[in-house]
Amino acid sequence: MLWPAVNRTSAIRHHTSPSYLCRMNRTLLPAALLFLVAACKHKENNNFTVDGTLKGGAGQTVYLLEAKMDARVPVIVDSAKADANGRFSLEGSRLEENLYLLRSQGNEAPFAKVVNDAPQITVSASTSGTPSYAVKGSAASVALQVYTDTINSKLPLMEALIGQGDSLRNASVSDSTLAPLRGRAQGVANEFRNYTLQLVKNSPSPTVAVYALGTYLQLARGTRLGLPDLSNDELLQLVNATAARFGEHKGLAQLRASVEGEVKKGSTEPAAAGASALLNKPAPELALNDSTGKPVPVSSFRGKWLLIDFWASWCRPCRLENPNVVAAFNKFRNRNFTILGVSLDEEKGAWTKAIRQDGLTWTHVSDLAFWNSKAVSTYGFNSIPFNVLVDPSGTVVATDLRGPALEQKLAEVLK
Repeated sequence: MLWPAVNRTSAIRHHTSPSYLCRMNRTLLPAALLFLVAACKHKENNNFTVDGTLKGGAGQTVYLLEAKMDARVPVIVDSAKADANGRFSLEGSRLEENLYLLRSQGNEAPFAKVVNDAPQITVSASTSGTPSYAVKGSAASVALQVYTDTINSKLPLMEALIGQGDSLRNASVSDSTLAPLRGRAQGVANEFRNYTLQLVKNSPSPTVAVYALGTYLQLARGTRLGLPDLSNDELLQLVNATAARFGEHKGLAQLRASVEGEVKKGSTEPAAAGASALLNKPAPELALNDSTGKPVPVSSFRGKWLLIDFWASWCRPCRLENPNVVAAFNKFRNRNFTILGVSLDEEKGAWTKAIRQDGLTWTHVSDLAFWNSKAVSTYGFNSIPFNVLVDPSGTVVATDLRGPALEQKLAEVLK
């Protein structure tokens, strides 16, 4: 699917993220057996190698994960133990171009992303301080890194402009005072949109095109950065055009079919199915442990307005949304309202560090099971950030409240 890192159904998540389960089923016809025999004799033509160095990674296990476009989540395809100098070598398939993630032992977020468009790829990376990596030998991998670096350079400015606007609105300044700031913010957002769409339309790599489109959709729909969303017609046109440009790419063809199906159902929002099933029904019971190991049932908040906030430390859109959640909590915390944070993290340290960094001062729980968390099956969502607003009687009254919609809904019910 199209929503990276944070969408369970996405093949291109910055998980932006870790482990994935492939849904693709291949039926081998008898004639294909001859191909398999030949493939064994010419294995080097169908595989690619990643030779890398991970600074500070001596003795760590490094994993290579394949993130197919038609898969639910990436799957580990190879692993190797880095030597005393942090050097490692990994191997994957080149049968069809896809995104691959490099992840080190004990870390959920990948330290590098590569595309298998070349037989030999070199990666130099560091996970200490500000994570960074350099890639050589793969044009698509370099293009992917350039796009990622470009949007990461724009996000702080967009966040700052949104923050300035919030501060001025809270100070009740006039619209004429806000107008220049709005204009600048819109200009940056439009520049971001145009840059992304040009890359989607013109990239010689299907992986880069889909990754860019998915990243933009996630940021436009999952954050309050003011990025113009794509209509269903625009989305379908882009996906169809991209699939037509790369007609032999089976994963992209399946992705197009999936998007077409979602558009026909009237929604390309990944969380829509779970949201509609929860509304006006009792909030499902869920009891996960807090950081001390104490179980915290959802039912223990009965009598209060409760926002159940599903997130993770590795989820960039979640982290971008957190300031908005903090602002809502601080504004309404004295009106019989609180928040229960439910994390899809795997590593306790990363989870608790993000809580501290983002100033999330409410109750937090996690079973540290990533997308295998009981929270996912219990609440039926497939992307994060996602949230559920529960009234004092325990009934779900709203879902997926992001950006200004969260504060507006809370102001409505907490009069």
